[in-house]
Amino acid sequence: MARYKVVDRSPRFLPIVLDAQLMTGRFEYALDYLIDHEIELSGIAKRYLNDETGAPAYDPAVMLKIVLLAYSRGVVSSRAIERLCRENVLFMAISGDSAPQFTTIAKFVRELGEEVSAVFTQVLLICDRQGLIGRQMFAIDGVKLSSNADKRRSGTHAELAHEAERMEAVVAKMMKEHRGRDERADAGEDAVEHAARIERLQIEAKRIRGFLATHAERRSEKGAVRKSNLTDNDSAKMATSKGVIQGYTAVAAVDRQAQIIVAAQTHGSGSEQSVLLPMLEKTSALRTDQTIVTADAGYHSEANLQGLYERAVPALIADGLMRRRDQRFAEQGRYRALPDPLYDKAAAHKPSNAKFSNRVTSSTTRLPVPAFARPARSSTPPAAPARAVAASITNSKAPSVTACPAAYETYACAIRKERKPARWHSSIRTRTRRCATPSA
Repeated sequence: MARYKVVDRSPRFLPIVLDAQLMTGRFEYALDYLIDHEIELSGIAKRYLNDETGAPAYDPAVMLKIVLLAYSRGVVSSRAIERLCRENVLFMAISGDSAPQFTTIAKFVRELGEEVSAVFTQVLLICDRQGLIGRQMFAIDGVKLSSNADKRRSGTHAELAHEAERMEAVVAKMMKEHRGRDERADAGEDAVEHAARIERLQIEAKRIRGFLATHAERRSEKGAVRKSNLTDNDSAKMATSKGVIQGYTAVAAVDRQAQIIVAAQTHGSGSEQSVLLPMLEKTSALRTDQTIVTADAGYHSEANLQGLYERAVPALIADGLMRRRDQRFAEQGRYRALPDPLYDKAAAHKPSNAKFSNRVTSSTTRLPVPAFARPARSSTPPAAPARAVAASITNSKAPSVTACPAAYETYACAIRKERKPARWHSSIRTRTRRCATPSA
């Protein structure tokens, strides 16, 4: 029988030097050094007033290291960060094995406020001193992020008021039925469940009424009414490629040289047009007269172009028709007929063949056939056998005009277009063969 080394999992003491886990050249080492020696945290430290009384607090520098290291690993949950501080040696090293609870971590992040903006400003200054910001081009783009809010609790003030009226009407009807059962001494449904449902509806209707009384109706920059949200009124209902979400649009300006984020902003709207000029103001301290600003078609508007002209900012802003003019996106046209289920409700219920009507169903080619190359429909069959006509077209020989007038006309049109690529001619021949073949 083969012999193997023993797997021993008995308890033991393992010597670990926590400081040695922060190796030179790694992100955690740079984070530890910068927060301890370069970044000023007096704005955060002044919130602690336990000099003479109160229990000792966690060092804000340590808490900031833990949070930023977790964010760099893609961990944003306070409970997950607490677990890393207990189980991950790297987090033990950077926190000094302090292992704060998730409630402490969540409270620290929640109370950072404006102090974190000063921290990131200092980070930008350090990157600038290290020569990481080239100032040649700033690219502006955004992404839609979900918020911790229920999109079903969104609506205009009129819609929310109607919802509250509907709930109050349901409560009144349920109370009336409840009193009727009491008079008839009829037990009916479970009284406890019935009363709990009435209480839930009453609480929700009262919450909506209180929200409408304390919050003004949201409006866009152009005066259009925006939907409010009972959970997070700063967020907005917006459409994404994965459906409708309740969240924010996060926009960042990135320097070309080392991909350093020089400015960032979030706003509760699905439109990005209103963020371009504020992002220019945020990057004004870093931009020069030669810095080019780039953005996609989501930022194109007359107001933004006028603002760029008045500020004399060199910029490249794509417009909505850019892809139609660019030959690199010539094949993108096959996606245009796809209906948008978020807005085009009528198209969403069409049959599948209507949704994809612009896609060529031929298995031999996907190129659309020009209108002039389509043979005319005729109720009478061709005079000559279809196989002979198809063979003559396949061999690039002109068919007889008396044998099949439609095929001859198609072939003549193809010959007049000799400037087209060979693939284009093959698609015409393929389509002509299909049309010339009689049905059974």
